[in-house]
Amino acid sequence: MKKTFLTVFAFCTLLTAALAQDITLPQPKKTGGMPLMEALNKRQSTRTFSEAALSNQTVANLLWAAWGYNRPEENKRTAPSGMNKQEIDLYVVFPTGAYLWDAKANKLIQVTKADLRKSASGGQTFAETAPVTIIFVADKNKSDGAMTAAYISQNIYLFCASESLATVARGGFNSDELSKALNLKENQKTVLVQPVGRVKK
Repeated sequence: MKKTFLTVFAFCTLLTAALAQDITLPQPKKTGGMPLMEALNKRQSTRTFSEAALSNQTVANLLWAAWGYNRPEENKRTAPSGMNKQEIDLYVVFPTGAYLWDAKANKLIQVTKADLRKSASGGQTFAETAPVTIIFVADKNKSDGAMTAAYISQNIYLFCASESLATVARGGFNSDELSKALNLKENQKTVLVQPVGRVKK
């Protein structure tokens, strides 16, 4: 009986591990990069993306630059928000699924295994080839999120300029499909999407 229990326990443990699809990211690198004035000079919108995947380290650096905690003891981040409401959540879309980014835990929490890049493209097929798409979701009970999303978006632009990556902020997307796929609440809405990848040669 004891042996059977241990066998079942071991099987359940392995099954749980197999089903767990969350991603713990490496610690972001907060030093280095291109000087600010050079990054501003290179900042641009790009609409041609390679399908080559970005490393977890690059994704970690990107997300921290976008909306990470740079003063965690004060609960403050790399982009401002009105009255520090922090009304924006970032969802990260890969070909293998979509994830909610937990900035404090430095972790991507899977919300679906579906490839949502088409829903996020708004019919602009160039956006479907980017290996990463950031979806900005606002809590309407706090704010409409437009201003905060703009600050975060510019951080992404500057990071991409510094790292020779391609990006473009986009207001075209299938809001209903994204809301359903991401299991958003009534008080949440998608306000912006921003694909990121390498420039297609």
